[in-house]
Amino acid sequence: MAQVLEFKLPDLGEGLTEAVIVTWLVQVGEVVAIDQPVVEVETAKAMVEVPCPYGGVVTARFGEEGSELPVGAPLLTVAVGEATPVPEAAGSGNVLVGYGTGAPPARRRRVRTSVPERANGTADRNTAVAETAPRAQPPTPPTALAEGPIPVISPLVRRLARDNDLDLRALSGSGPDGLILRADVEDALRVGAARAAAPAATAPEAVGTRTPLKGIRGAVADKLSRSRREIPDATCWVDADATELMRARTAMNAAAGPKISLLALLARICTAALARYPELNSYVDVEAREIVRLDHVHLGFAAQTERGLVVPVVRDAHGRDAESLTAEFARLTDSAHAGTLTPVDLTGGTFTLNNYGVFGVDGSTPIINHPEAAMLGVGRIVPKPWVHEGELAVRQVVQLSLTFDHRVCDGGTAGGFLRYVADCVENPTVLLRTL
Repeated sequence: MAQVLEFKLPDLGEGLTEAVIVTWLVQVGEVVAIDQPVVEVETAKAMVEVPCPYGGVVTARFGEEGSELPVGAPLLTVAVGEATPVPEAAGSGNVLVGYGTGAPPARRRRVRTSVPERANGTADRNTAVAETAPRAQPPTPPTALAEGPIPVISPLVRRLARDNDLDLRALSGSGPDGLILRADVEDALRVGAARAAAPAATAPEAVGTRTPLKGIRGAVADKLSRSRREIPDATCWVDADATELMRARTAMNAAAGPKISLLALLARICTAALARYPELNSYVDVEAREIVRLDHVHLGFAAQTERGLVVPVVRDAHGRDAESLTAEFARLTDSAHAGTLTPVDLTGGTFTLNNYGVFGVDGSTPIINHPEAAMLGVGRIVPKPWVHEGELAVRQVVQLSLTFDHRVCDGGTAGGFLRYVADCVENPTVLLRTL
């Protein structure tokens, strides 16, 4: 007798809580094999093909193409016959977080009961904890109910409430055991919006086009908004004569071997500057009130694609030469335009290099890629009149800008970093002398 198994949207890593169904790769009634891709989804990070951990016949699909599903929601059901073994704990080795062909072990579900909080905001140490019988369910996420007596499991629900200044303690959850669901928060926000808009109900409605903030665009909006809220940033800039750097690149590419990109040379200068000014390769741990200085440079770079702005990350950029940097920039750029970047490719950056000169502009004051501490901006390189060796000449000039978190350093450090970068651009032998 066939057994119908439900396959839920797995945790795709890096704290992602939802995904949009782009393309179904199987039909109802179709036979699928273990680990066969069944749907292509778009997360806030990348396009991902999701493989099914069961082999059998697809009996149902949940969600239309273009719809958004939270992690843990049913994707499809598969009828597994007696001849098709249900996957054991050995699993398939699939790399998706918290998911594979191995069934999770039964766990005891812990539910924290609501108790009054003390005046200092912490819960009573004698908070009652009720345990129910073991259920064959995925493990409760580590953040579940661990932050206080508010019965909320989903990080998405907490973030939605926090971003809209909504006090979760004022809500009554409609889920099991009073659990506050996303629908509860959205209902409360709709009621609040309706009350706020009531006096202006007679005003004519504006005509326009609405574009949902979801997928990559939504992720960019959330991250930039958080950066503006949390980071007290400042910007300094300087013009530099890039003529010698351009000549050095031309000479390097005249020799046999792989060609070196300008971005790779700028990245090499950037990592050398971070070695001299490591304060800018750090982040602020807000809760601990500590500046965390990092001993590796994972260099992000801004890439504009048809799907929006993404920031791929070159890992361990400080240990790469110009040739290796060129190859990695090319690989990540191609993947960005193809929409095949993985979550690993898009996370973990410690410093960002933003070459906005490709858009034909001279300067910019970029928003820091939270939680990093700084971003180096590079404008277009164009011929301009410049005083060189005491005489007026036409030189290749570029504007460099540094936006930095003023909590991690003062203007002297930021200015020293930017001046060192400019000196290397104007005279690449400076870089060779300091290696």
